[in-house]
Amino acid sequence: MNMVAEVLGSIKENLKTALISAKAEGKIDFVSIPEFVVEVPREKQHGDFATNAAMLLTKEAKLPPREIAKLIVQFFPADNQYVASLDIAGPGFINFKLNNSWLYQVVPEIISKRENYGTINLGKGMKVQVEFVSANPTGLLHMGNARGAALGDSIANLLKAAGYDVEKEFYINDAGNQIENFAKSLEARYLQLLGQDVPFPDEGYHGEDVIDTVKLFTDQFGDKYLNVDVELRREMLIKYALDEKLNAIKNVLKNFGIEYDVWFSEQSLHDSGAIQETIETLDERGYLYEQEGALWFKGTEFGEEKDEVVVRSNGVPTYFAADMAYHRNKFKRGFKWVINLWGADHHGHVSRMKGAVKAFGYDPDQLEVVIMQMVRLFQGGEVVRMSKRTGTYITLSELTEEVGKDAARYFFVMRSADSHLDFDMDLAKSQSQENPVYYVQYAHARISSILRQAAEAGLEVPSVEHVDLTLLNKPEEIELIRKLADLPEVIGGAAQALEPSRMARYAHELASQFHSFYTVCRVLGDEKSITEARLILVSATQTVLQNVLRLIGVNAPERM
Repeated sequence: MNMVAEVLGSIKENLKTALISAKAEGKIDFVSIPEFVVEVPREKQHGDFATNAAMLLTKEAKLPPREIAKLIVQFFPADNQYVASLDIAGPGFINFKLNNSWLYQVVPEIISKRENYGTINLGKGMKVQVEFVSANPTGLLHMGNARGAALGDSIANLLKAAGYDVEKEFYINDAGNQIENFAKSLEARYLQLLGQDVPFPDEGYHGEDVIDTVKLFTDQFGDKYLNVDVELRREMLIKYALDEKLNAIKNVLKNFGIEYDVWFSEQSLHDSGAIQETIETLDERGYLYEQEGALWFKGTEFGEEKDEVVVRSNGVPTYFAADMAYHRNKFKRGFKWVINLWGADHHGHVSRMKGAVKAFGYDPDQLEVVIMQMVRLFQGGEVVRMSKRTGTYITLSELTEEVGKDAARYFFVMRSADSHLDFDMDLAKSQSQENPVYYVQYAHARISSILRQAAEAGLEVPSVEHVDLTLLNKPEEIELIRKLADLPEVIGGAAQALEPSRMARYAHELASQFHSFYTVCRVLGDEKSITEARLILVSATQTVLQNVLRLIGVNAPERM
């Protein structure tokens, strides 16, 4: 049972009852009750919840909002078990102050559900796909990939916790021009390593990792492919390199706490004929036309400024054609909500892809794209642009080695995807309260320490049925329980908005609330009944912290 949802539902029903009663008494007239909200007010002194119901009825009822608010208060059922008082504020807001009785049901629920506390059935099993990272397997994962990995995995975790049937997918870009250029790069390095004086292609991949891959290939095959047909040499180099690069990507992501359900190959779309079938389908529907030997998609019919080439004049499909076939494949697999995480440089591609989805007969709103802004790394107060090890960009692997998985993942999700992120490496490594991930993990470690001390003193966390939780009546205790109660609602909101930053914020707020509680309330005291109640509360807080950190892929350490 979600206690906050229970309280909100009770208040909403009673608000409707009050309005219907006032109408029955001839005090107010309206046709229907508008979709009002009941939410937590910004200012704490305004109460626990507030509603705008009175202000939304003003026009139809032809009454000032404060007059409507007075009627609502007058007719609001007096037997609501949660509401202690109502008052009218500002132009007609109604503020609700609750009694504390409902809070004492929260802690037993946490103890009962443990790792499942906070989960809700918002999605009702809807089939959802989250596709993220999907980097070209021609190099190492960089900062943009790293942010996408942390956000994508956290979004998938949130959706699962909210009752969706989620699959995580990595789209392997193993076809097209980048693979041809990769093959030329590998071939040049291979021949150079074998003493051949060959130029490196201008469009090639210059990274040190390409040389490393070719060295491994040469160690295994020697000069076996020196004097063979060019196509065979490139084919074998690509086959080896893609396998090696993809395994490296999988290992780096696994070390970052991420494992995918599906690795989907772009090349499979070519091999299966899916791209050709997609083009034929669009043609049959009248969405393609030929011009200057090329085939064009009528993007302007779907609100685009210009049409797009899907098959070049040389007969080769474009990347856009492959991307259309891929997204068509997603919907054919039965996903009802398709979520992509893309870098800011792909912003212009969003509406094109939505147009393609509509052309296939699917609802374009079922495709949602989360756009991520850039990441800047800072160290010593200065922007870090290059890796000292490779002389190129900082890789995900290097960052993880430098600051640790937990700090990296927390920092990547603590800002919303659409905001630029300045990643302070010195702060991420610091063991201080200024470091948000350290602050949150320290709260969990402190809880673990309390429970260890209790066990050493012969005190076990008692069964919640035998403890008087109403003894938890200090403001710091009440506020802590209130924060624990919020978790299901926070998960629901974060899942719907695809914003894992809300979970990082909640974790920090919960840690702060616990530290305040710990400062004022002695857990292992002399009075047994209070000690037992506080041990239960501490145990519940530990569970909630663990559950939140698990959603964003961060460990909950027992010692710091």
